[in-house]
Parts: sequence; C-alpha cells; structure tokens
Amino acid sequence: MTVALGFVGSLAICLSTVVPGGRVVFYVGIAAFVWAWLRLRTCARRQILIAIGVWAVPLLAPLPLLSQDLYIYLAQGAIAHAGLDPYTVGPSGLDSPLTDRVSWVWENTPSPYGPLFILLMKSVVAVTGPNVFVAAFVTKLVIASGLVLLCAALPGLARHLGGTPEQALWIGAANPLVLVHLVGGPHNDLLMIAFLAAGTLLVLDRKHVAGIAVVALAMGIKVTAAIVLPFLVWVWAARVKRWGFPTAAGIGAGVTVAVFGLCTLAAGVDLGWLGALGGNSLLIHWLSVPTGVGELFGIIPAARVGGWALLAVIVGWLWWRSRSGSSRAVSGAAWALLATVLLSAVTMPWYFTWPLVLAAGFAFPPAIVAGISLWLVVINYPNGDTGLYNWWWVLLTAAAGVFVWWRVKREYA
Repeated sequence: MTVALGFVGSLAICLSTVVPGGRVVFYVGIAAFVWAWLRLRTCARRQILIAIGVWAVPLLAPLPLLSQDLYIYLAQGAIAHAGLDPYTVGPSGLDSPLTDRVSWVWENTPSPYGPLFILLMKSVVAVTGPNVFVAAFVTKLVIASGLVLLCAALPGLARHLGGTPEQALWIGAANPLVLVHLVGGPHNDLLMIAFLAAGTLLVLDRKHVAGIAVVALAMGIKVTAAIVLPFLVWVWAARVKRWGFPTAAGIGAGVTVAVFGLCTLAAGVDLGWLGALGGNSLLIHWLSVPTGVGELFGIIPAARVGGWALLAVIVGWLWWRSRSGSSRAVSGAAWALLATVLLSAVTMPWYFTWPLVLAAGFAFPPAIVAGISLWLVVINYPNGDTGLYNWWWVLLTAAAGVFVWWRVKREYA
C-alpha cells in the first residue's frame, strides 16, 4: 500500500506538467508522495529500495519539475557537440532546438559545470540529436543513474558512521528533496552527491586511492565536491604510521589532478569553468544567508564577500578539528558542505542535498531534517519560480514542514 501510494503521488506530480489544473494536481501528488514517504520510515531496507525505484519511474518523464535547468544542460551539451566552448559561449551563441527553451536570464551565461558533466551532455546530444524530448529523457536517465549509485553507497556509509541502512536510505534517497528535485528536476547535483557518497565509502573501506578518484569525478560534475577532499585526506592520513598527512595529501592531490585532467581532455575543454562559477550570482534569494542580509541592509555585494570570508574561516576550522580522521572527518565534511550551502552567494533548495548525503549515514533524530526537506520541496512553485518572497506561501509551506517534523518526531520517540 505504501509503495503504491507513493507511486500514485509521483505519477500525479509528473502529470501536473501536462494536464489542466496542473498546480492542484501537483500538490495533491506531493501530499500523497510525502504521506507514503512518512509511512516508509519504519519499513525494511528491501521495501525502501523498492519504493525508491518505483517512485522514481514517473519522475523520468521528459518534462522538468520545479526548475528549468534541464534545458540549460541540453543547451550546454549542444554547444559542446557543435565544437564551441561552453565555458565562453552561452545558449544564445548557438541556433538549435536544444537552446530555444533556455530562459532569457541564462541566454548569455557560460557553463559553470565541470568537464565530466560537459562530456556527458555532449555525449547525450551526439546520441539523440536535436530532438528536445528524446534528449531530455536520456538526460534524466543519465542523471538518475546517480540514484542507483547513491542507494548502493548509503548503507555502507551507515555501517561506518553509526547509523542504520534503513534511515540512511530513507532520509538520503527516498526523501522527496532527492527524488522530486534531483530526479524530477532533474539536477546534476544527483550525480555529484552519488560520487561523493561512493568515494567517501571507498575511503572509509581503506580503498583510499579509488575513493579520492571517485570524489574527483564528483568534482568533474560540480567543483563544490572539492570541499570534501581535504577531510578525506585526514581519514587516510590517520591510517599511515609515518608521514601520514604528507603521504595522503601528496598522493591524493596527484590522483585528483590526474582524474580531473583526464575528464578535461576527454571533454575537449579547458579550465574556463573557473571564470563562470559566479554566473548564477545574478539571482537574489534570501535562502543564501549573505544575500538575505545584504538585501535587508542594501549591501548585497559586500555581504556576499563577507559570506565567502566567513565560509573560508568555518571550513578551515572544521577541517582542523577533523584531523583525527575516521567518522569525525566525515562529520566535518558534512558540516562544511552545509556551511557552503548557507554562505554561498546563491542557494537553491536542492543544494541542501550536498550535506544530507554524508549526514544520512550518522545516527540522529531525523524529524528536523524531514520537515526542512519537505519545505525545500514546496517552497518553489511548480513552474520553478521561487515562493521565498511570498510570505503567506512561506508560512503555509513552513506549516507543512512543521507537520512532517511533528509526525516523524512522534514516531521516532
């Protein structure tokens, strides 16, 4: 019954993009999906995995949910496939059906994504051609492959970090924040966090070189993953009797450069993504703490600079506290990712999956995380616009989050 209810909710969410009264259908679907997710919390691992797979299937439909980033991905793949540089050429620089649906906001914005993701999207376009719906469907399949890897890695992380496989899967993969945003969206963050989870697990399993290499692949999707690498160096260093840190840091750096360099060569690009990292800074969302403070006092640029400075201090402090390695370093990495989400110039709701994927392996009362997860799903309108500046909507969606918090807290107790 639980799996079927979640499937009906997922199907309704998908159908909301094409049927009349789609907004009502969307929220009915969300309600059914979330109710099924709450019921799933006490189920066995096998049933949770079945539910994740069944619920994900309708979300693979070619139309995007809660975001239009899918069309940006297609445009960047088309640009790379045409032999142009996606790190200097925006979607307006190529006349193609795959660039036509990009919002005017991003028409002249180069890609901020790593070379591995450019290679993947270039390959998708090479296979599908300019057919938007086919390319969108294949892109969703490619991104959803990260869900499979994530489900494979989370139980192992729980084994090392003290949590249970069931809770790790429930909060880290079955979560509507992951399925609706990252699969239905879709967002390449799913590939990044999947590689992060798998790489961290390999390092904890003493397969240090392979683990660092997989996290370097995560960097090849989004450079944010680089934040985790120095913390994993502590895990490795703690296991080396002599010259632990220099050995782990030196080999780790070499592996990272080699893997990232191979991805760059294979994609046929350079390091131009460095100059495009701030491309989304034109967005003004108070979900970013510095941007919110800057809006309040009319000093957004200065507040963002302050946010970056504070982030550097916090991440440095967390890293130094993690030098004993093991689970303490993974915890430090999770907190560092959370600080990155909150203090970056722009924060999108699905960015909170970055710390979530590592935190999911620990034992903790999940009520607060569950409530916030739901709020982050519904704070955006179905068309992808943010509801953060509609205060009635903020309060209404926060009430829904409080209900989920109360429900999970009551059952957890």
